[in-house]
Formats: sequence, structure tokens, C-alpha cells
Amino acid sequence: MSEILFPGRVVYARGSLGRTKGLLGRDAMRRDEALWLSPCKSVHTFGMRFPIDVAFLDAGGTILHLVPGMRPRRFSRIVWGARGALEMHAGTLEAVGARVGDVVRWALSG
Repeated sequence: MSEILFPGRVVYARGSLGRTKGLLGRDAMRRDEALWLSPCKSVHTFGMRFPIDVAFLDAGGTILHLVPGMRPRRFSRIVWGARGALEMHAGTLEAVGARVGDVVRWALSG
């Protein structure tokens, strides 16, 4: 297990409306940004125009499940024990070497 510091800006999707909207309606996602959805045990990419990486984390930030390159019009599985999901630019998980059991840290924005 290692600790990973997310190398960019993480925005918190506030409330049920913020979580429901998520990344919908956007044409792209910057490499240095991510969206934190909490509480969240599963995600979908219906209505999205680009693939994303998703890391499901427990309350301590430990990665429980990874979904690299989740394409539009897909559902993730339900991740029991997940406190939230960190959605990021496709390829980020591989770039930072994220693995199940690693702990993710970041500074929240917005």
C-alpha cells in the first residue's frame, strides 16, 4: 500500500443535484482536475462525451475499486463500503500508478 497525492484540482460535487449532474454536458475534462462525488457507491457515464477514470474510496481514502477508461453510456458496479468516487481524466490512474489498497489524498477546491 502506498499513498498517492492527486496532482491537480479536485472539485466537490455538492448535494444530490451536484452529484447527479457530475460531468454531464461537458466536452472534455482537463488532465489536472477531478470531481469528488460523495456519498457515492456507483457511477454512470450516460450523457457523457468522453471516457473517465474512476476510483472508489472508503472513508479513509483507501482505493476499493478502480475503473480505468470508463467509456460513455456505461454503469459501474456497486462498490459496497465506498464513501465516494473520484472521477478524473482517462489515463490518470495509470499515470499515478494507482492500485487497490493505495490511499489517495488531495486538496478540495470549489
